[in-house]
Amino acid sequence: MHNSQPWLFRVDGETVELWCDPGRKTRDDAIGREMLISCGAALFGLRLAVRSLGRLPVVRVLPDPSKLRLMAQVGIGAAAAMNESERQLLQAVPHRHTHRGPFVAGALPPGLLAALQHDALTEGATLALISEGLPYDRLARLVAAARRADADPGEQDEIRRWTRRQGSPARDGIPSAALTSRPSAKPPPGRLPQRDFDLGRGLGLLPGGGAPPPATAVLLTAGDHRADWLRAGQALQRLLLRAASEWVFASLYTQPLENPVTRELIRDVLALPGDPQMVLQLGRAASTASTARRPPGELMNW
Repeated sequence: MHNSQPWLFRVDGETVELWCDPGRKTRDDAIGREMLISCGAALFGLRLAVRSLGRLPVVRVLPDPSKLRLMAQVGIGAAAAMNESERQLLQAVPHRHTHRGPFVAGALPPGLLAALQHDALTEGATLALISEGLPYDRLARLVAAARRADADPGEQDEIRRWTRRQGSPARDGIPSAALTSRPSAKPPPGRLPQRDFDLGRGLGLLPGGGAPPPATAVLLTAGDHRADWLRAGQALQRLLLRAASEWVFASLYTQPLENPVTRELIRDVLALPGDPQMVLQLGRAASTASTARRPPGELMNW
């Protein structure tokens, strides 16, 4: 979330431990749900890295109840060649990014949505597609209501903390190349209202407008606990890489899910079969510049 990268790794022989870093938790993430979703995404990346070595990952999630920051232990298992599906995911890693700019007109590749739903199921989650008409309108109203938080001074301070001006040497946060300038209070038809990361600063380099995204979805889990949030992150990263392998990208909407009441409303009003962990819209887009990542020396064996 906000490219906060709230993870750390410890290496012990052939085992890698994934730890969360609460110091990088965002202001609105009081219980750490979004932090653990982020760590789940990193966990899937670690699993995929092990597969790139031609080995199977051996994963223990939340292995020690006395160590609440320890998210997972990943060991090196038996030899097994990567399959074509895994190769596609691996090749998509360098250009997968959250998309906040305009979408390009055009339908999604045939079969992609079914593949994304299968990816979510593989990770123990559900990707519920939101149909046009009343279901989408209800979701759009709830997302728009959540944007009222943009006016909160504390919220604005947090946005300033995680946004970066052009040329910034920072290796975290959201760069100006990934932001729209002066997002409209009324989004284009079919586009959910986006959080205002620019705050009138003229930071963003992406234009507004664009074609309506062909698909809107909500990622769900059966429960709403720490293991479920890690599961959601793994499912999210897997399906986003699958989409990116077809040069399809997602706008992610975390703001409406940061309020527990709004989360419940989204679940209940849309009659969703689980707890919503992420709202996303998918479409074709021209890739933006790579988002900065923290150097390995900051992340490993701290």
